Amino acid sequence: MDSFPENALGMVKKMTATAAQQPSKAIAFQGAPGANSHLAALEFDPDCLPLPCFSFEDALESVKLGVAGSALIPIENNLHGRIADIHFLLPESGLHIVAEHFMLIQHCLMAKSADAKITSAMSHPQALGQCRHYLREKSIIPVAYADTAAAAAYVAQSDDPHAAAIAPPLAATMYGLKPIADAIQDRADNMTRFVLLAAESAIPEPNGPVMTTLIFEVKNTPAALYKAMGGFATNGVNMTKLESYQQGNSFAATEFYCDIEGAPGDAGVDRAIEELGFHCNSVRILGTYRQARPRTVVG
Repeated sequence: MDSFPENALGMVKKMTATAAQQPSKAIAFQGAPGANSHLAALEFDPDCLPLPCFSFEDALESVKLGVAGSALIPIENNLHGRIADIHFLLPESGLHIVAEHFMLIQHCLMAKSADAKITSAMSHPQALGQCRHYLREKSIIPVAYADTAAAAAYVAQSDDPHAAAIAPPLAATMYGLKPIADAIQDRADNMTRFVLLAAESAIPEPNGPVMTTLIFEVKNTPAALYKAMGGFATNGVNMTKLESYQQGNSFAATEFYCDIEGAPGDAGVDRAIEELGFHCNSVRILGTYRQARPRTVVG
């Protein structure tokens, strides 16, 4: 599958044509109309022109080509962890993180008939993971698909009466499906973090807490990571996220994705990043941006 379901193409073409009239206002997202990323774009900027893209790569490429002013990409979920491949795509894109957005995610089970006997549910792997307890309890087989709304569109044009989709409630309305069960996510506080990417970096105004995201590759020497982290501790820089991943086919060096509080120009941050460089093969800042939610707990 390398395109949207046929019954979603009309909406995709219309939204694409509208976005083309004002590319600077367009926010690209991965998914069919009605996907969670579509809702997140409208929640982030109600006046934006959402631009649906089939893949994360397509969304990022649209910004690089000037088709959209920015792209809103989900990066992690508090129930199911990081979004697959994002840590590889962000550095490769050459784009800059300029903002973040958090959105509560509500999943709805929907099918062609409200009284259908459901045997399988189709959705994005993240959505399936966020509803795994419900699916197991109901003995419903999870089926991975490109995104939540596209899954709804596919089920709507399918001939299988026992197939369902897991998607935002809006998708049921858009594709003519019947809601069977609402809020089937495993926890009510199901939250996804999105980052907004643009071709040019932005400097947040100095009137609130900021985040800096960076990636680095430690040298393949004993205690390299321990030494690299020491600079953040000694300079009072709070690290809120650290994840490792392997780049390419080499197992000799590990790359890390890191979120810290503060920005380059802060004395402590500058010293920490300088010290980090002594113990790394490479260090790259992906962006500095305003915190959408506070990280530091006071008291």
